[in-house]
Amino acid sequence: MVDERAYWLAWSQIPGIGPVSLRRLQQHFGTLATAWQATKSQLGEVEGFGFQTLEKVVKQRSHLHPEQLLTKHQQENPYFWTPADTDYPRLLLETPSPPPILYYRGEVELQENLGQKPMVGIVGTRQPSDYGIRWTRQISAALAKNGFTVVSGMAEGIDTESHMAALKAGGRTIAVLGTGVDVIYPPKNRDLYKQILSAGLVVSEYPGKTPPDRTHFPRRNRIIAGLSRAILVMEAPLKSGALITATYANDFGRDVYALPGRLDDHPSQGCLKLLNQGASLILKELDELLTMLGAVPQLDAVTAPTPEQLTLPTLPPELQQVIDAIAVDALPLDFIVQQTGMNIGSVSSALLQLELMGLVSQLPGMRYQKN
Repeated sequence: MVDERAYWLAWSQIPGIGPVSLRRLQQHFGTLATAWQATKSQLGEVEGFGFQTLEKVVKQRSHLHPEQLLTKHQQENPYFWTPADTDYPRLLLETPSPPPILYYRGEVELQENLGQKPMVGIVGTRQPSDYGIRWTRQISAALAKNGFTVVSGMAEGIDTESHMAALKAGGRTIAVLGTGVDVIYPPKNRDLYKQILSAGLVVSEYPGKTPPDRTHFPRRNRIIAGLSRAILVMEAPLKSGALITATYANDFGRDVYALPGRLDDHPSQGCLKLLNQGASLILKELDELLTMLGAVPQLDAVTAPTPEQLTLPTLPPELQQVIDAIAVDALPLDFIVQQTGMNIGSVSSALLQLELMGLVSQLPGMRYQKN
């Protein structure tokens, strides 16, 4: 039996073949195992595979043996997911560039349920003001107490404050690293790293022992955005990695929220720019924010028939299954996936069709309600 994980790993070892190219290969050939056996001319039919790329593929492929590579890799990096694994985070898989290998360390229960828990990213400057710290702590704690997993990057400043506040509130948190999952950066966060391992996860697309590199951190921001239902930018100057995360969030169709600040405050200039570009405002009434993010969904009611169901037009089975899963109140995308047992691509496609039919509406926080 072919292990598709081995081929995700093997393809990822070829220079010049990144997450976008791998997604294109999968879509063109159906599986990466099939793509591995494809001829040079067949590979040339894939978008982005020009002469130089094809030469690299043919040369490197002859030296790689996927099954052997997987066995050796598992000895050095035993804990990782590929898009072929059912535990791979569902929302991240929906993005155009999901990491072909996502390494993890941490608490087992969270590993098994990562795709089923609502996640919200919190990002911001490494040098926050007292104002930014205070609101980061309040919002992170509120999210944690209401069942959300707080996602951030374990950098100094806002990231560190969000992780610590979520843990202190008894909640879950995920740190997305720009190093290997066994490398603690910054070193001063050693204690925080240990706490996260006991009540959360650290994840990275880089293998073990990978040291910090300035090019890694902007790239890891797409993973923070991809994992999250929404991104909250707490404080960010105009030149800030948090704005990169917000840009990814917009590209991925996630909601972006920003904490307002004074016009003459340097740490708030990036947030003010986001608000000017259409980001939602984080207000003092946190209950409103939690509602917008989809807190406390009514899971008990998702299978109960409603009067509306009796008057719906006859729908194809997949569409009917999705609309049956939506309760009277709005339900987040990840919970619809959980209730239907369908993959996220099929659910997203069904929801789009239901929207076009006027039967479903999308709300902020990637939530859907019946019309």
